[in-house]
Amino acid sequence: MKLNKLVNHKVVSPSISIGSEYEDSLRVKQSIKLSVVTQFFPPDYAATGQLIEELVKQLEKQGVNIEVFTSQPGYAFSLSTAPCLEHIDRIKIQRSRSAQLCPGRIRGKVVNGILYTLRSLIYLLAAWRRNDVLLVTTAPPFLPIVGYLANLCFKLPYVCIIYDLYPDIVVSLGIVSKNHWVAKLWQAMNERVWLNAKAIVVLSPEMKQRVIQHCPQVAHKVSVIHSWANPEFIVPIDKKENWFAWKYDLVHKFTVLYSGNMGRCHDIDTLLKAAIELQYEPVQFVCIGGGAKREELIAQVNQLGLSNFTFLPYQDKKDLPYSLTSCDLSLVSINPSSESLVLPSKLYSALSAGRPLAVVCSPYSSLRQIIADADCGAAFDHGDGHGLAEFIRLLQRNQQLGKQMGKAARQYLQLHFTPKIIAQQYLDVLCQALNIKTN
Repeated sequence: MKLNKLVNHKVVSPSISIGSEYEDSLRVKQSIKLSVVTQFFPPDYAATGQLIEELVKQLEKQGVNIEVFTSQPGYAFSLSTAPCLEHIDRIKIQRSRSAQLCPGRIRGKVVNGILYTLRSLIYLLAAWRRNDVLLVTTAPPFLPIVGYLANLCFKLPYVCIIYDLYPDIVVSLGIVSKNHWVAKLWQAMNERVWLNAKAIVVLSPEMKQRVIQHCPQVAHKVSVIHSWANPEFIVPIDKKENWFAWKYDLVHKFTVLYSGNMGRCHDIDTLLKAAIELQYEPVQFVCIGGGAKREELIAQVNQLGLSNFTFLPYQDKKDLPYSLTSCDLSLVSINPSSESLVLPSKLYSALSAGRPLAVVCSPYSSLRQIIADADCGAAFDHGDGHGLAEFIRLLQRNQQLGKQMGKAARQYLQLHFTPKIIAQQYLDVLCQALNIKTN
């Protein structure tokens, strides 16, 4: 009898202990009070805002209490204003006034970003008492300084998400030189922000390497967490059953889709070269979105007299499942000078759409590695318009190959880049920032 009691004690006690530790850890996680500061948030259609919305919803499902401080919409479709204060379950959304001084111009964006940053500082004068940790993005690029000041003044720990790496981007685009005082001051500010941050999140291994090159002391606190897409929202739809494809006469044409920002960091030239080679073949190139290179591309298409292009504006979020699946091939590209500075978020929605992908990038890009691991398409060097055209011809001839690649793309996303998977990685980072054990 004593032996039985002893055996039972030895077997049962550890499991009780483990269960108790797990429950304690869960309760602590659910007591986290998180403040998220980002300029863009729905109804803005900016990709960073939509990603943050999905992230906070996933964190809220895991019990995190969240405040979002954002701006009034500046890039929405039908709304110029949104509620100044909004509650969605445990998510509190507070919106400041929005300045829209020439938002299409770089100087206007800078001024608008500075004004929002100043309003964020005012918001934190009160919010720091209510929250345990601050999550701050690079939207606008100099916003992370808010986290630094909040930590300096109030000892509020912060985590920084680097979507785009400045001033490196403006230097690579030739807007300012590397030795310009603005670039030097900005980099010095970055280093202070990174050194005081509890954690730094970047979107790719290349971005992590670039951050560490600038500031080796932060290597231990930099985490690579990819962007994502929601496979329950973006679902493969056959073109014959897709109203968007019918509306723009794409059902009976092989369609190559570029959806998203056509900015200075993206390679558009390779796309144009392929279109020129295929101009007399039944292939239609559809470009949806905006950006600095959009008007330039339209001018080149008109000058060359190409009839195989369709240009459309950004689509409302509710229409994305249809616009993204109106194609036979999705195209993602990035300039060689921007490889380690940005990562196109359009990659993940393209994977979710269940279409093969063509990626234009450098030979050592992590984009190329993702395509290879997923076996969902092909990657091309910058300027290889002929290679891209040949891949398009291959998919035209072999529709079954395209279906296999599209299926593989979606499966890879479901295994690696869903909101639930990525939110757990962010939660782990937040717990580490607060010294909360996750096991």
